[in-house]
Amino acid sequence: MASNFWSPVKLSIEIASISTILVIVLGLFFGKVMANRKFKGKVLVDTIFLLPLVLPPTVVGFLLLMIFGRNSPVGHLMEWIFNQPVLFTWWAALIASTIVAFPLMYQSARTGFEAVDSDIENAARVDGANSFRVLWYITLPLALKSIVSGAILSFARALGEFGATLMFAGNIPGKTQTIPTAIYVAIDSGNMDMAWLWVASIIVISFFMLVCVYFIRS
Repeated sequence: MASNFWSPVKLSIEIASISTILVIVLGLFFGKVMANRKFKGKVLVDTIFLLPLVLPPTVVGFLLLMIFGRNSPVGHLMEWIFNQPVLFTWWAALIASTIVAFPLMYQSARTGFEAVDSDIENAARVDGANSFRVLWYITLPLALKSIVSGAILSFARALGEFGATLMFAGNIPGKTQTIPTAIYVAIDSGNMDMAWLWVASIIVISFFMLVCVYFIRS
């Protein structure tokens, strides 16, 4: 029973952790690019970045199937690189979690960057700081609360991802079965004891994440 319980938990934490690292990098990059800039089509780009936040997870899963399916150009490329289809693999679960978690990180990073006083950044440039030093010593520290909050929320979102993961990565024990999919199967099979254990574990982790966000923002 212990091994059956811990396998989805470990896999969920592993996928959520790596997914969070990816969305931090992507969120910071695109958040910085989009912050305080005006260009034609910005609303469209911003909407596309945030779209996974409001789309039903099953729609995200369907789109991922179409994009990475064996009949698509991307799917053919991935199969050539990994020598196997990406569908129903650990990589599929990672991609799904990253896609659904990205909007939270992007939105938090962009908001944090937009809140930084541009006069402070310009003063640093006047004093001789290059763009990297301004970013590293001025912009990132001033936006740190928003960035950390976004990272924590992204981790919690990736941890709880269900619909897109189930459609795109499946529910293979020890390979792609995360806590949400394990709960679904446990309830469907009438194994309520295991379902309660997984539900309790994800509630505890999510509660801790939200408490951290509260103290960071306060």
